Amino acid sequence: MKDLKVGKKIFRWGEKTYIMGILNVTPDSFSDGGRFLDPDVAIERSLQMQAEGADIIDVGGESSRPGAEPISVKEELRRVVPVLEEICDKLDIPVSIDTYKSEVAEKAIELGVEIVNDISALRFDPNMVKVVADYDVPVILMHMKGTPRDMQINPTYNDVMHEIVSFLCERKEFAISHGVDEHKIILDPGIGFGKRTGKGIEDNCEIIRRLRELKVLDSPILVGPSRKTFIGNVCGDNEQLPINERLEGTLAAVVLSVINGADIVRVHDVKEVKRCLRLVDFVIRDNQK
Repeated sequence: MKDLKVGKKIFRWGEKTYIMGILNVTPDSFSDGGRFLDPDVAIERSLQMQAEGADIIDVGGESSRPGAEPISVKEELRRVVPVLEEICDKLDIPVSIDTYKSEVAEKAIELGVEIVNDISALRFDPNMVKVVADYDVPVILMHMKGTPRDMQINPTYNDVMHEIVSFLCERKEFAISHGVDEHKIILDPGIGFGKRTGKGIEDNCEIIRRLRELKVLDSPILVGPSRKTFIGNVCGDNEQLPINERLEGTLAAVVLSVINGADIVRVHDVKEVKRCLRLVDFVIRDNQK
């Protein structure tokens, strides 16, 4: 895969694992909803994650937790703009915007955001692909069943990884056909987004186990397992672990994902993941520096 230059940073795929730090400026995200609604607190957290070793800060103004209700463009902009106005100037690393709305993406890019992270893979807003292509920014395309509101209502698969690969292949081809640079496309299998967990069926672990199958699409792979429900289900002792006790499971999922081909991991706990990945990268990457 071709190196990707984003602002002052060059992503050299295969040399190391890159860390995307999560900054949710929402009242209702599943893990940290409400913690960073105050722009000053959010700005401070972004600087902290950069110091801890994040390579990208991903800012989201709308929760995508299971059952989440959509919000208006106006409300999403009200949440993210004050934060983006500050951190795009203060940070030395790229900022991404976690949105599926083209108006939000365009405003964010105008403020200095350099990556669009679209959980709908350019499906929910027909103008999003034009914004990404016109501004020539990298885009993250994610697999999801349905919408956040209904994605966990009886999702079904005959072969979960086959469906994900087929879906992301189609979305990558769609993006390229509409003018998006193929070297600026990053693929995300969508851990926790319309995937079965519990009751004897665990799609998320199968995705991690078979992650290398995504390599056939020749794009960088992003995985976001951080603190998600499947970790609570798998790691709990006959009961689901609460969100604040899922660090060990998150680290295990991160390590297994990287071993199986992930290039970027999207996480809340940047400091702990960075320390973990220093050892993992030293073992599995060629350039042991």
